[in-house]
Order: sequence, then C-alpha cells, then structure tokens
Amino acid sequence: MTSGTPEQEPVTVTDKRRIDPETFEVRDAEPLEGDVVEPAPDSEGDAELAAEASVEAPGSDELAERTADLQRVTAEYANYRRRSDSQRTAAVEEAKASVAAKFLDVLDDLDRARAHGDLESGPLKAMSDKLTTVFDSLGLAGFGAEGDPFDPELHEAVQMEGDGNHPVLGTVLRKGYRYNERILRHAMVTVTDGDPSDTPQDKPSDESGAE
Repeated sequence: MTSGTPEQEPVTVTDKRRIDPETFEVRDAEPLEGDVVEPAPDSEGDAELAAEASVEAPGSDELAERTADLQRVTAEYANYRRRSDSQRTAAVEEAKASVAAKFLDVLDDLDRARAHGDLESGPLKAMSDKLTTVFDSLGLAGFGAEGDPFDPELHEAVQMEGDGNHPVLGTVLRKGYRYNERILRHAMVTVTDGDPSDTPQDKPSDESGAE
C-alpha cells in the first residue's frame, strides 16, 4: 500500500555515557564533540630542545670562568695604564732635570756677578731676576750658605778645620742645586767648627726629688 507521507530517515542513537549502565564499568575515554584534544607530549622533541638550550646557554661553571677571565684582563689593563703613566711622568721629570742641569753654569756666572756687585741695577739685574723666576717655577733651588750645618749628603767638603764637634759651612766655593727632591749638584764647601751654643744642650736632671 502506497502512502502519501514521505519516508523518514532512520534515527541513530549514540550513547555518550562514559559508564556502561549494565556493567557499570568505565568505557574507553573517547573524545566527544566539543572536547579539546591536546597532542601527546613528544619526548624526543623535548629532549632535542633541552639539548639545544644547554648548548646555547653557558653553564654556571663556564659563566664563572668567563667572569674571572674578564676580571683578570681588566686588572692587567689597569696595571698597564698605571705603569705607563708612572713611566711617562718619570721620563718627563728626567727631561726637565737634564735641561735644568745645563743652566747651572749660567747660575754660577750670575752668582759671581752678584758677588762683584754687577747685578745691583741695569740690564743684567733684569735678566737675572727673570732667570731666577723661571728656575723657581721649574722647581730648581740652590742650597749651601755660610753657617749652615754640614750635611755630607748635600755638601762636598774640600777642607776641614777644627775638631768637628759642631761642623758648619765655612766658605761656599760653589752652591749646590736640587730639582724638586733630586740633587743635581752637591755644594762645594769648607767646613769649620761653629758656635757650640747653637747646639741644644740637655737640661740637667733634677736630683733633689719631690718632698
């Protein structure tokens, strides 16, 4: 018998229950519609990534070694700069002292002219004053005057008079000069005995005692 009603599609029923109602056992977990399925971890890929990270990033021992190398190089460079500056300063001071020593004969001539009264006035006095100003600015200073205590590290004695208990400078034959702390030339002098009263005397001890 033919009917006018259209044929209906068969109905399919899907049991999405995770527990079997008859056996009450958990069925295999299958992804349902709408579930987000995460990929299984790739152990081999994780191992490769870890290996690459270990190669790219240095370990703590390697970092400490590189830090120590950097500190050592920095210290060596600082020592090199310090030595270079010290050597350069010493070379400059040596050159200045060498130049100043070449003018000692000029200073001797000026001292002789001054002793003869030739530097009281006139062009020579002006020149002497200018030279004295220049040498003072360079740190060149003379020493050795009559009556100064005798010092064998500063004075060269060509004649000794007296018993030597209180030696002082007698006649200054040639002045000595120093550049800063360096002795350029010792003073050539004669040595004689000075006034003993110039030597400090020890105070007599009080033997009476306190009552």
